[in-house]
Amino acid sequence: MAPWQAPLTDAEHQLVFYFLTVATLALFAGFVRSLITQSEVGSRFRPAVVARLSITAVATLTYLFLLLSFMTAYTQTSEGFVPTDGAQSLWSLRYMEWSVSVPLLTFELLAVCTLLGVAARRAQFLAGASAFAMIFCGFLGAIVINGGTDTTTLLVWGGISCVFWILTNVILIRAVVRSLPGVTPTAARLMRNATILLLSGWVVYPAVFVIQIYGTGGGWATTMQIALCSADVIVKLGFGTLIQRVAKLRTAEDVRAGDDVHPESIWISSVKQSDAGQPLEVHLAEGAHVHPRQAPPPMSAAVASTQPYVAPDDMGDRDAEDDIPGL
Repeated sequence: MAPWQAPLTDAEHQLVFYFLTVATLALFAGFVRSLITQSEVGSRFRPAVVARLSITAVATLTYLFLLLSFMTAYTQTSEGFVPTDGAQSLWSLRYMEWSVSVPLLTFELLAVCTLLGVAARRAQFLAGASAFAMIFCGFLGAIVINGGTDTTTLLVWGGISCVFWILTNVILIRAVVRSLPGVTPTAARLMRNATILLLSGWVVYPAVFVIQIYGTGGGWATTMQIALCSADVIVKLGFGTLIQRVAKLRTAEDVRAGDDVHPESIWISSVKQSDAGQPLEVHLAEGAHVHPRQAPPPMSAAVASTQPYVAPDDMGDRDAEDDIPGL
């Protein structure tokens, strides 16, 4: 019996509803936090921020759809909740969300690694493609082919999915191992912890796939839903938080080294990592002159002038308006 065909008791129905709701709210809170803190990361590591925003946004929308589907997926009777024809969407929607968010999780990790140029693009393509193939093959076996009720189909497509799962792990581990010597010890520790959290969290999903093969009844269906909700929140939010810290540390490294600028100081857990870094010069197009940074004229005096503007601080006792024609 497929998990969407199993009836639920009142207690099981309430538990699933609770975890779906909490996961929705937690993922939305993660999206809001990602949106507000995106400026804390320098432009070099902005792809990690974009991936994190996309992951939390997609996951939040999907969980809203899951909640709406759950409300209509079961009919209450005197003996409990009996599934309707729409109960299968509670499981197929998850695979659709994973098809987007899991490749984005690989992009988020690779965005803070030290791979550059062709090597970075190759790792992103291979990791993203294998992650998508991992989810799609699982979807074919668990939902599409034979309605997810044939043991042989589940085992075959589950095995194919595991091959891509291993390939994705290998690509990410190699990228992280190559990157660790090129970052500070603190950033290396956080990057290592983020990788361990991501890859260990992914173990939950094949474990749930195995439950679908051998487990039956509402109790196992409830266990699967709770496990998937918990894994989604831990992986997407916990992993994203660690990657955010790595990106901030690497931004601070670039500012301290003079390789990049950042408009504000960088803090992590109330510890300052770097001061704000501003360019001393403004570079024009290639081959053009370089001029020093200067203060803009006040907006009240922003009119056309044939004379060069002199900043008020450099004018001594003169009024700034004396140097502006017509005033």
